[in-house]
Amino acid sequence: MKSIVVKDLAKRYSNGTEAVKGISFELEKGEIFGMVGPNGAGKTTTIKMITTLTTITSGDAFVSGIDVKKHPEKVRRIIGMVPQDLSVDDDLHGFENLVLSGKLYGMDTKLAVKKANMLLDFFDLTEFKDKDVGSYSGGMKKRLDLASGLMHEPEVLFLDEPTLGLDTQTRSKIWDYVKRLNKELNMTILVTTHYLEEADMLCNRIAIVDFGKIVALDKPSALKEGIGNSVMMVKVKNDLEKTKKLIENIDGVGEITMYKEDLKVTLKRMEVAPAILETMYSNKITLERLSIKEPSLDDVFIHYTGAALRDREEKTDSMAMRRTMRRMRQ
Repeated sequence: MKSIVVKDLAKRYSNGTEAVKGISFELEKGEIFGMVGPNGAGKTTTIKMITTLTTITSGDAFVSGIDVKKHPEKVRRIIGMVPQDLSVDDDLHGFENLVLSGKLYGMDTKLAVKKANMLLDFFDLTEFKDKDVGSYSGGMKKRLDLASGLMHEPEVLFLDEPTLGLDTQTRSKIWDYVKRLNKELNMTILVTTHYLEEADMLCNRIAIVDFGKIVALDKPSALKEGIGNSVMMVKVKNDLEKTKKLIENIDGVGEITMYKEDLKVTLKRMEVAPAILETMYSNKITLERLSIKEPSLDDVFIHYTGAALRDREEKTDSMAMRRTMRRMRQ
């Protein structure tokens, strides 16, 4: 049985906004599945529908064979959910937070205490168990949040941007815990993130989500292989458009796109690089900068969406800032 089955899932709000536009995917037991994309792409809304936190407009979702729309209460019993925003109580001790979480899931006190101590040890929080959570660092709070979502031993764990805003070292530690959970408990984990390098390192498969749709879905390695073996970034002193026309018909050259001040050239095989340089030299094209690298998930994202994820994030943040400024002036 599949851990998660999603068929043509869609969410449309009363104001006409379509946050999710017919998403479909399936997760195997024990898989770590990533959904990557910018803010507003539909990742969080998708998770909220699967976890019963918001209603489904159309389509279907099943968790361990249970219909989310027909039996939401059964789904809630077998899933763990760690949202973007911290859900732990700053006024309680770490230990108290976990015991309370266990009781909310119907656990008796003895079992809740045992499970809380086990999870505090797993997440290296035992020495802080009797301290107010308000004194915890951001990374410690996130680890406690993860522990809270595991108190009832869920079959499937949902992590929505679990390392957002954390420093690199703390993010790495969080992912280490996630990998341990997956390996030791064979836990199915669905994670959303816009840190592409993390998704590449962590996930068995990745869905790239943009404007409410899945535009690509596969193993990270397959996604990268699908756009070519290597990527050449070229900056020239002369006209970029002229350079593009000169090299686009060379055998072994794949897609060529303009990226800021550079040409981004997909190479189907590395042997084509010398031919590109020879063509540029013979046509008196002055090279200012050149780099060749293996394709990354950012290259995949650009390939399928036409923009780098970081650029899309900057645009989204800028739009949000303008909306805030307009509200302040009103």
